[in-house]
Amino acid sequence: MFLTISTTGTPARPATDLGFLLHKHPDNAQAFSTSYGKAHVLYPEADAERCTAALLLEVDAVALVRRGKGKGRGGAPDAALAQYVNDRPYAASSLLAVALSGVFSSAMRGVCAAKPELPSQPRPLRVEVPALPARGGVDLVRGLFEPLGWAVSAEPVALDPEFTQWGDSRYVSLVLEAETLTVAEALRHLYVLLPVLDDAKHYWVSSDEVDKLLRAGEGWLSEHPQQKLITSRYLSRRWSLTRQAMERLELVRLAEADDSEVDEIDNAVAPEAETEERPTPLAVLRREAIVTALTESGAARVLDLGCGQGQLVQALLKDPRFTEIVGVDVSMRALTIASRRLKLDRMGERQASRVRLVQSSLAYTDARLKGYDAAVLSEVIEHLDLPRLPALEYAVFGAARPRTVLVTTPNVEYNVRWESLPAGHVRHGDHRFEWTREEFRGWAATVAERHGYAVEFVPVGLDDPEVGPPTQMAVFTLSSVTEKKEAKAA
Repeated sequence: MFLTISTTGTPARPATDLGFLLHKHPDNAQAFSTSYGKAHVLYPEADAERCTAALLLEVDAVALVRRGKGKGRGGAPDAALAQYVNDRPYAASSLLAVALSGVFSSAMRGVCAAKPELPSQPRPLRVEVPALPARGGVDLVRGLFEPLGWAVSAEPVALDPEFTQWGDSRYVSLVLEAETLTVAEALRHLYVLLPVLDDAKHYWVSSDEVDKLLRAGEGWLSEHPQQKLITSRYLSRRWSLTRQAMERLELVRLAEADDSEVDEIDNAVAPEAETEERPTPLAVLRREAIVTALTESGAARVLDLGCGQGQLVQALLKDPRFTEIVGVDVSMRALTIASRRLKLDRMGERQASRVRLVQSSLAYTDARLKGYDAAVLSEVIEHLDLPRLPALEYAVFGAARPRTVLVTTPNVEYNVRWESLPAGHVRHGDHRFEWTREEFRGWAATVAERHGYAVEFVPVGLDDPEVGPPTQMAVFTLSSVTEKKEAKAA
């Protein structure tokens, strides 16, 4: 991956001053080691009229996997091959932003000992990024850079030029031009906004990232119209860090408006004046709703179908009313992580007798899953291709036939309330579909009628009067008539 920064000049103000500003001599090609490969700085052209500096980053895919401890982009487990074969060596991302800050650290701070007058002088600048992941498309690219004084040219990159009917990829070829910005400002904009557009940082985001964001965003982020989106994405949507950063940015804005120092504004508010409560995460609300529904059903023996890393199994183990809990998943890796989460190897004998983890595919019937009081499909169905849903339906409702089945799935109508989710996008990259309330109710009613269940619907999370709740839950109960018929037949 690479980017170029170009400027023009005159004999009195030569373009080669760019070398002084970047602290890299135009006559020398230089290389710098990074945590994930090697960064090269070179000048394809350098004279008084025009000067271009190029930053080329060679990414070591093996080092990226090893340092990530086997995890893929954004810390999410990927398939083994996808860890090595992906867009990271080619597309501008947080890897390039980190290299930018390391190689041009003095330039980003606006320091130039040789010519101290240069950093504060605006220059005609042109930045080119040939391959930039843009989650949000061209409109978001413009919405991020244009308020900062850039003229933006962002051309979508076709998936394959030979097959234009396939449409465009999520990458753009970006050209930025400005006449009123300094080199330091340009570098700080790129450092923050490249990973924001990619929206998949290659490293764990900790509390010190807030300080990095505010340093790089000094002078522009507090007034940016997309401040909230930038802050949330830069901090990998970690709510606590995003809130901390937003509060500090608001203090900066108030201080600038009042011509005061931030400390003066901050000291004007007593710590006990903070009354805003942290909202409960949707995942927690979903587990609470499931546990409540299971308790009301009187279930003691429960299947968690598609248990993933075992969060729901862990919650159910805390309630002694659930005497047998079986976590089921097709992924052995997920079951291994669940086993570690539950500490099965250190669990007491009595507690361990209540829980089992089983590898099984929900696309096939499995005799081991018969005879349970309840089954839970929490955020599972949307990960299946629609043509495979009938197989899951039969495996659960036709073959296993627990008395109670709980199904939760996202409500796509609520997606407009997620400010960080681009229009038309699903909440997770692996979601094959997301249903409206009407679509989910239609599917659930058909399943219930076909297999002799009654069904009720429960909102999970804030039930918005216009778009409904963020998660919708169907509670299927085997009808008493059906249950009597099956008992008599047995």
